[in-house]
Amino acid sequence: MDSDATVDALKGLVRAFCEERDWDQYHNAKDLAIGVVTEGSELLDQFRFRSPAEVDAMFTDAAKRDAITEEMSDVLFFLLRMAQMYDIDLSKQLKRKIEINAQKYPISLAKGSNRKYSEEER
Repeated sequence: MDSDATVDALKGLVRAFCEERDWDQYHNAKDLAIGVVTEGSELLDQFRFRSPAEVDAMFTDAAKRDAITEEMSDVLFFLLRMAQMYDIDLSKQLKRKIEINAQKYPISLAKGSNRKYSEEER
């Protein structure tokens, strides 16, 4: 359960799984980044050619929801593995990135808008 897990515990789970299989030798930054993109593409493929209503309905269909969450888990696995292998504090870095984005997207300009910060009139 999300409320019971820490990022550190999840990184430990991924580390143990990979070390038991002697996969450290295959998990360099390039290959882990490729894994993130590959699995992200498989997640995106779940929604290809679907309308917003169809996408919403997919989350109420048990088999489709399982397929989506498996791909989400694969993306998370590779992100956690890269963070674990390269000693990256994901919680700290996410907070830092949100602070950066708060500067790029101040509420007064970004609320209700999906425009990129570089497209905003300042």
